[in-house]
Amino acid sequence: MSRNEPKELRRGWTTGACATAAAKAAYEALLTGTFPDPVEITLPKGGTTQFALTRHALSGNTATASITKDAGDDPDVTHGALITSAVTRLPPTEGVKFRAGEGVGTVTRPGLPVPPGEPAINPVPRQMMQAAIAEVATRHQAAGDVEITVSIEGGAELAQKTMNPRLGIVGGLSVLGTTGIVRPFSCAAWIASIHRGIDVARAIGLTHVVGATGSSSEDAVRCRYQLDEAAYLDMGDFAGGLLKYLRAHPVDKLTMAGGFAKMSKLAQGALDLHSARSSVDFSFLQDLLSEAAAPASLIEAAASANTAKEVLDASLAENIDLSLPLARRSKAAVRRILRDAPVAIEVLITDRQGLVLGECGFDTNT
Repeated sequence: MSRNEPKELRRGWTTGACATAAAKAAYEALLTGTFPDPVEITLPKGGTTQFALTRHALSGNTATASITKDAGDDPDVTHGALITSAVTRLPPTEGVKFRAGEGVGTVTRPGLPVPPGEPAINPVPRQMMQAAIAEVATRHQAAGDVEITVSIEGGAELAQKTMNPRLGIVGGLSVLGTTGIVRPFSCAAWIASIHRGIDVARAIGLTHVVGATGSSSEDAVRCRYQLDEAAYLDMGDFAGGLLKYLRAHPVDKLTMAGGFAKMSKLAQGALDLHSARSSVDFSFLQDLLSEAAAPASLIEAAASANTAKEVLDASLAENIDLSLPLARRSKAAVRRILRDAPVAIEVLITDRQGLVLGECGFDTNT
């Protein structure tokens, strides 16, 4: 690899994979008295991997094993967390049952992959654990009827950094993973969370949702509307992930809110608003200045500006409003992305203090 090539990011393992390995090791010990270390599991899409145990204990009809999660180079909130599975024998024909231990949430709202009242352990991790238990049971000619309690050390605190509280998952984190592998960067995980947020909003009958680029713009919407917490979808930079899903799964009303620079990129048609993946076209800002009847000197200066904020500040100093034309263009861009989806659109342009600088409201016939 040359010095100019980016370093390949190291992959890691999902919470579901860690819980599965811990459950398999615990059940093996329950049947034999010995914990396999490392313990090998089969991944959902084929292949195997091994995990070293951090802790283990055996007491009566329950065995417990813990694994320290390695998320690789992904900025995962659970990287380094201790994932524990406690496996307890059940009477024959009970099957495999799941419980939420400390730090694992419980689902309280519809629209998620598991129903309300269930531990927030997603379907694929459940299937992985069931398969691992069945494998060990077959090898030792056992029934395989067990209860698996999954815990995540510090999960209740870590959950506050995720969308779980908004999705109606209380008490901790979700046990996730569809492949067992974490591939950085977790853009896909964030977008999947947005999709699940829309699913929840629709399932509980919400008709108005919010896509905000950050906390300040979200606060501006909160000051304007008294909406259910599940209405706030934590869009961040992933406007495309939100709008494409709404195109296929519409709600009645959508408020889009964001700062001047990010909304400028959205108005230009960008679907990912992160600074590393899209940039403001200053000729676009010159068009906005022309639309706002700015003097030629200001339009010319915008071509060599360093940031969108610099252009905005210069226009504000001349009492020229760029936020209104930007809101109009952003709304038009959102409408293009949504195509013919029956969603009424409102756009708010905000500053870093959460004040609304300009807006383009819902159509009068909605």
